[in-house]
Amino acid sequence: MGGTLAASPGFDFADTFDLGIVFVGVAVFAAVGALSHQHERAFSASLIYLGLGAAAAVAINLLDIGWIDVATDARVVEHLAEAALVMALFSAGLKLDRPIAFREWATVSRLLLLAMPITIGLTAVLGSLLLGLSAAGALLLGAALAPTDPVLAGDIGVGPPGEEDEHEPNFALTAEAGLNDGLAAPFVLAGLFAAREGGTHWTLEWLAADVVYAIAVGIAVGAAIGLLAAWSVKRLHSREMLIATFDGFHAIATALVIYGVAESLGGYGFLGVFAGGLAFRRYEADHELNESVHEGSERLEKLLELAIILVLGSMLTRSGLATPGWGGWLLAVLLLVVVRPVSVVTSLVRSRMDHPHEKAFVAWFGVRGVGTLYYVAVIAGEGVLAPSEQALVVWTAIAAVLVSIVVHGITAGPSMRRLLARRRPGGEAQGVTLRPAPAPSSPRAR
Repeated sequence: MGGTLAASPGFDFADTFDLGIVFVGVAVFAAVGALSHQHERAFSASLIYLGLGAAAAVAINLLDIGWIDVATDARVVEHLAEAALVMALFSAGLKLDRPIAFREWATVSRLLLLAMPITIGLTAVLGSLLLGLSAAGALLLGAALAPTDPVLAGDIGVGPPGEEDEHEPNFALTAEAGLNDGLAAPFVLAGLFAAREGGTHWTLEWLAADVVYAIAVGIAVGAAIGLLAAWSVKRLHSREMLIATFDGFHAIATALVIYGVAESLGGYGFLGVFAGGLAFRRYEADHELNESVHEGSERLEKLLELAIILVLGSMLTRSGLATPGWGGWLLAVLLLVVVRPVSVVTSLVRSRMDHPHEKAFVAWFGVRGVGTLYYVAVIAGEGVLAPSEQALVVWTAIAAVLVSIVVHGITAGPSMRRLLARRRPGGEAQGVTLRPAPAPSSPRAR
């Protein structure tokens, strides 16, 4: 008889698959609890997910279970991180209400055009000095660590559509994270060119195809499909051909179509889905459709966040954590306490964000996470570096993500509460608004 029986004759206790099912169920229970009261704790939900993943890693090691490895299963990790980023970026675009004008986005422009290249350069220098990486390896490490994360930084950015005013630090962090996952790609590709071909003869091709063309196509495709999607959904609603219950699924469909079309045309899909969220939001900014579509994308985003952080934790091994050595772990710390602050403060000199508390908040919360994991999986999948150098780049980047999840996860709540206190009477600093947890009766309660 074909198939697998749920039970076998005689005493037959659970196998590893059964235990895995139990663990997934426990993880989902933990996720529900973590998301329900995340605004009331001193640490983020991602820290809980990482702890569960690390516990799974211990069990995997003890039971000697074959499991995902970021080097040998790079494409699996890449696509899982890719899915999480697609939904997170579309959701981030939907949140932002500001007009698309240079003055309104001046702070974000500085973070992208100045702070990100400075971060890549300083990280590459540290990679060369502390780890002895080649020029290409150092560039790849710097590029992989450049993007801040829209998934893990969600609680320190702006709220859902129409929920609150967009204070400058909140807006800057959300918009920066929404754009730099895509804008890190040209730097990663430059590192791959340098590692594979050497020299500089590829520079013109890289500038034309991987900078100008890919960025323009990604943004154009995202904006066009985002507007078309918003127009079509509104028309379907008005003709009672689509009910509000399924608005959330429309977010999933729109984000996937944008990403697939942009990538098929050689553009950057990450830029496309963020631009699509912005365009969808701006078709009719005050329409209730924006909130229901955002709810759908955010729910899937949270599920994918749980999955990718669990996978990250479960991939941890003793040998992997030892690979970066003291130099790699020192680089991970310096990225948080030196590289990010220096790059942000330098880029925001004489900017509209002129209060030191605002700058300090943005400088501190350059959260590293799913975007970095995606790019190191891409690097591992390409195999352009020597195996030992590739392992060093991959595990140093993972070390930086782990440090970021732990440190930023612990400091997010207290930091926002201090800055919120400065906004109250008697504290005039224009800092960050700590979003209160929704009332239990609210449909947005988590």
